[in-house]
Amino acid sequence: MTISTKMRNFAQKSSWIRKMFEEGAKMKAQYGAENVFDFSLGNPDVPPPPEYNKVIQEIVNNETPGMHSYMPNGGYPWVREALAGKMSKEQGVEVFHGDMLMTCGAAGALNVVMKSLLNPGEEVILLAPYFVEYNFYVDNHGGVSKIVQTDSEFNLDIAAIEAAITEKTKAVITNSPNNPTGQIYSQESLNELGALLDKKGAEFKTTIYLLADEPYRKIVFDDNVVGSVLQATNNSIVLSSYSKDLSLPGERIGYLAVHPEITDKGALLDAMTLANRILGFVNAPALMQRVVAELQEASVDNSIYASRRETFCKLLSDAGFNFTPPKGAFYVFPKAPIEDDVKFCAILQEEKILAVPGRGFGAPGYFRLAFCVDDSVIAGSADAFKRAMAKATK
Repeated sequence: MTISTKMRNFAQKSSWIRKMFEEGAKMKAQYGAENVFDFSLGNPDVPPPPEYNKVIQEIVNNETPGMHSYMPNGGYPWVREALAGKMSKEQGVEVFHGDMLMTCGAAGALNVVMKSLLNPGEEVILLAPYFVEYNFYVDNHGGVSKIVQTDSEFNLDIAAIEAAITEKTKAVITNSPNNPTGQIYSQESLNELGALLDKKGAEFKTTIYLLADEPYRKIVFDDNVVGSVLQATNNSIVLSSYSKDLSLPGERIGYLAVHPEITDKGALLDAMTLANRILGFVNAPALMQRVVAELQEASVDNSIYASRRETFCKLLSDAGFNFTPPKGAFYVFPKAPIEDDVKFCAILQEEKILAVPGRGFGAPGYFRLAFCVDDSVIAGSADAFKRAMAKATK
């Protein structure tokens, strides 16, 4: 066998999202794209804000020498300065440019953090349902994922998290607004979690970090408020990107920010800066750093996602599905009408609906639908969802 045993095993249980996306491509070729209702991939379709086109054209046409040269591995200091101002307002804690690194997306940021924090065998708590790639990111750097379920409405279950913490626990990853549920963790629950991690860290004479993966922070509905992990504990790190709020997932531009009073800050930032280089990222893309520095207040038209959420939730409710309406992001995570979520997704596929089984997110019995699709796809799927429900419950 030419590939490693680990990668062969990973390939067998790799991302359900990509599997369904690839299946969708086949179905669209067979039946025509207009006849397939593809809710499999969280690929934002709302265009970037108008300011983006203006800024990127100005920067592309700038012929100043050195525009595309190497820079410090942590990114341009003046770009980080611009981001620090935004972060300070969002988090309610004053963040400085030296507390930040520019990264190749939030995924790059999370791998940088894992590389910097983990010793072999140390544990990272993942709160299910969770983004499917977290398991792989932890394993990339010798860690062990420990899965803890959230409550019936996908809120934090502090008692369950406490029961899972051991002397090997190094971090807890939160994702709010959450992929796949759209849930937002309250400030009160984050404060409770931060206090718990501080208490258990002192008990085990270690540091347990609270990590927040926040690419959907600006995509919220009904005036919901996204909590601040930097307010919850000093030992916190925020990781994010511009993939969703500026609709730039293919540009791979993101960042991380540590609490200004985080334990061993100097050593930690040095380690993360080195990790950014030796993991092969070297630095975040120079062009996109310059672009996002000018767009700190910009965002996609959130009203488009809000309208789709209302339409989709009514459609699913009319078809008889049980779900918690999302407070943010662009996903709905209904309960499957039968126990086997993979089998139900196969029933949906018979009706030319593409969904992702919940077990891929650590939550069997559910399925994920991404509504970052054209309104016509949502509207056209109404009868197909009703037929799938009828098949499953007959």
